[in-house]
Amino acid sequence: MAKYFLIEPEIKNVSRTDILKIEEERIKKIDNSNLSLEETAELVMAETDTLKAVYGRVIVKVNVQGKNYHTFEDGKRIRLERQFNNLNRRQTEPANAVVIDAANIPAGAEVLIYYNAIHDSNKIFDYKNKSPHIGYYSIKEEDCYMYLEGGEWKPIAPYETALRVYEPYEGSIEGMMPKKMADVLYVTSGEYKGHVVKTLRGCDFEIIFMDTNGKEGNIVIFRPNGLPEKSLEEEAIAVLHELTEKVEIGMLLVGISDKTCKKLNDT
Repeated sequence: MAKYFLIEPEIKNVSRTDILKIEEERIKKIDNSNLSLEETAELVMAETDTLKAVYGRVIVKVNVQGKNYHTFEDGKRIRLERQFNNLNRRQTEPANAVVIDAANIPAGAEVLIYYNAIHDSNKIFDYKNKSPHIGYYSIKEEDCYMYLEGGEWKPIAPYETALRVYEPYEGSIEGMMPKKMADVLYVTSGEYKGHVVKTLRGCDFEIIFMDTNGKEGNIVIFRPNGLPEKSLEEEAIAVLHELTEKVEIGMLLVGISDKTCKKLNDT
């Protein structure tokens, strides 16, 4: 394979200072373009919409780039390229949305939704194409997990929140992590709040979303009483009083992961 190089003899060598200046200008243009897109997206998200949901569906609008940022304690905001080299859609896909119309959720409320709900099969096309970052979707009611009210995330029926339960390592080897107890949850809302329950296999569904502080948030949810209209079984199958007592006195730890789990009174 032959290669050809075109050389302009009149162009002199470019100094390192000039190269850095050119690169800074290029980055500045990209940043300004991104800032303009973000400002437009915020304006569109704040607009009032008149779409109406059909039975069993919820109309939402989503900033599909909203999850790709992180805010530090000092207010500085950086962009995270979550989609780069990451195949875990729970981590990469947006989970935050704003309700336009729903039967059981207030209009304008921010909700946490199923990460696979933002798909072209649910998308509403040819409506307010003002921003490439904003999409409108008609999703199933059961794909909405929680909504924000008064700065607090509240579960939407039939979901309730919970924490995983961990056994602390009591051996002599340093640095050993606590062990997660399989199919056991400490419930933090609803009918079984304050109790440890035995669940069906794999019922600790973790939502990864953007919290109100601009940082990544994690919440575990499950359906303790199932979803009868969809023929989904009850996921809470027994209350474990002995384990509940151990959690209360600190013999067992609760949390989202083995790195962040703590005694109940420390959470």
